[in-house]
Amino acid sequence: MEININTYQTRKKYIMKKLFKHYAEFIKAYPNLKFFVLCLQGSQNYDLDIYNEEYQSDVDSKVIVIPSLEDLVYNRTPISTTYVTPNNEHIDIKDIRLMFDNFKKQNINFLEILFTDFVIVNPEYQEEWNYLTKYNELIAHYNINQALRCMVGMSMEKKKALCHPYPSLIDKIKKYGYDGKQLHHIMRMNNFIRAYISNKDYKSCLTFNPNKEDLIKAKLNQYPLELALKLADEYDESTKEIEQKYLKPEEIINKDALKVLNKVQYDVIKKRLKKEVN
Repeated sequence: MEININTYQTRKKYIMKKLFKHYAEFIKAYPNLKFFVLCLQGSQNYDLDIYNEEYQSDVDSKVIVIPSLEDLVYNRTPISTTYVTPNNEHIDIKDIRLMFDNFKKQNINFLEILFTDFVIVNPEYQEEWNYLTKYNELIAHYNINQALRCMVGMSMEKKKALCHPYPSLIDKIKKYGYDGKQLHHIMRMNNFIRAYISNKDYKSCLTFNPNKEDLIKAKLNQYPLELALKLADEYDESTKEIEQKYLKPEEIINKDALKVLNKVQYDVIKKRLKKEVN
């Protein structure tokens, strides 16, 4: 059934309604976890979501949670799990310590939540979230070499998965010979790295789709297999060439970004522990 999302406002209401459902499901499934923030992840952040009879984009999210005093005292493994909702949407749940480590690894799939317009923040930690997102560009440029390597790694990972018959994709692979979603990610990574090296702000990099119609065609498996494989090779190779050209000879860590991450992590955990003890 087609979802009628024809304006920015109806799209925004639709996404936020979904996120509040995610929040309710998270609270029900994990009543003992203290949440910091729940953020949208995925195609909506890249302006590549689709809502029609042929394809309806899922709304997926990430939740950052805060360890308890017991978690820290007993040195429990920080939580990192994915909760699948009844309608097969995904809520990725991560301890703040793991999430911030992923920010340092410069993985786009994690950094994107610092730039999304769709967020539910625990009011107790609004100040800390505001401070973190104030310096989102700084954090997204924590290590430029690592960011470039991550873009190449993502492209290679998607290329490897392009024709792989995963159980959830086996029908699509049998029908088309490839998964168009993987192809569109390979093409998107090339767009992203081009925008990144041209010094666009990070949010603009996320939505830089000069070939948006081609990306949508790829996502909907509208390319014949031979052309899809050719495009995957060409875009992946181009991304690798750009990485090699722009990698710096030395690893440069942005110490100011590290200070922001350390401060927010410390402040958030400290605030939870003080409330717990009191």
